[in-house]
Amino acid sequence: MDRGLPGNSGAEALPEFPYHPDPLGTGAVVRSDAGCLACGTARGYVYTGPVYAVEELHEAFCPWCIADGSAATTFDAEFTDVGWGVPDDVPAQVLEVVAQRTPGFSGWQQEHWLYHCADGAAFLGAAGAAELASHADALDMLRREQKDRGESPERAEAYLAGLDRDRQPTAYLFRCRHCGRHLAYSDFT
Repeated sequence: MDRGLPGNSGAEALPEFPYHPDPLGTGAVVRSDAGCLACGTARGYVYTGPVYAVEELHEAFCPWCIADGSAATTFDAEFTDVGWGVPDDVPAQVLEVVAQRTPGFSGWQQEHWLYHCADGAAFLGAAGAAELASHADALDMLRREQKDRGESPERAEAYLAGLDRDRQPTAYLFRCRHCGRHLAYSDFT
């Protein structure tokens, strides 16, 4: 898949992000003429997701400076909150890559990454009922989420049917990088 700039067959392809394989598709990266604050170069793309840093840094970085860690190092920044719900078997190096070298995503509440098979899962994007219909494993996880919130099975099913990719409540879909299991959590304001 060529992700270079239109009309420029020699344009550099986006870096690979194992934990966020399609940042263009999820909207975390968009085409832009803006220069990157980390490298000072306008490379045709800019990151649009959250940045956790002292400074307000909106649409400030190119994907390459996220991938190589220079944006995080230069601005003491993270792109994802990795401190929530991390299993004990996930290595610190994985948390560092997810937090500092992977595009994050925006949610209605505080976003968090999901983990499986002692690793970070790959973020696939925001999802509604239609996008989740073919992922029974993710739906089961969302049913457990609703049960843990004290919802009846009937209310849980109504909630799942009302999930919307663009409006709340929304689910966030992930896939285990090892076993392929789909994972999800949901939120709303």
